Amino acid sequence: NIFNPALIGRAFLQASFPVKMTTWTPTLLQQKCVDAVTTATPLGLFKFEKVTTPYVDLLWGNVGGCIGETCAIAIIAGGIILLVLRYADWRIPLSYLGTVAILGGIFWLINPEQYPDPLFHLLAGGLMLGAFFMATDMVTSPSTPLGSWIFGIGAGTLLIIIRLFGGLPEGVMYSIILMNSVTPLINMFTRPKILGEKK
Repeated sequence: NIFNPALIGRAFLQASFPVKMTTWTPTLLQQKCVDAVTTATPLGLFKFEKVTTPYVDLLWGNVGGCIGETCAIAIIAGGIILLVLRYADWRIPLSYLGTVAILGGIFWLINPEQYPDPLFHLLAGGLMLGAFFMATDMVTSPSTPLGSWIFGIGAGTLLIIIRLFGGLPEGVMYSIILMNSVTPLINMFTRPKILGEKK
């Protein structure tokens, strides 16, 4: 697999059925239910209305959003377990999250009214899920230590560009898919030379 199967499947569905992928599915009980769970995501609120969500709500998942992206504390705990058990390379989440924090912080320092702060970038949206569970997919991520750093930095840079200057409030899926597409090149250029190998 060149691309993360879950992300490429979601990207296909997003491109094929954009309305269905961005609205709630009607239920049989729709007329009897109060419309209290249909809210904008924190990233959408900030991008279009410049409204920030409290960090406590982002941390504990008391916000609107897709399944698996709202409770940052649970995702961080699961990510730490993956790293401790060595099922994931720690370089990718560290470089991905670090790049988002640094670049997000630079833009925030330039114009704090226009751009969200680094902590908001880290806790809102699918970044934690993407950094720990999607970007670290062993088949679609680089196999060399240097390649892992390059992958994470590239994904973080793409994410900030998409979030701050793109039409969508979120870009985790696209940043990882785009970096998956260059993973074979990253592996080729970061592969250590075999003893006695000539260029």
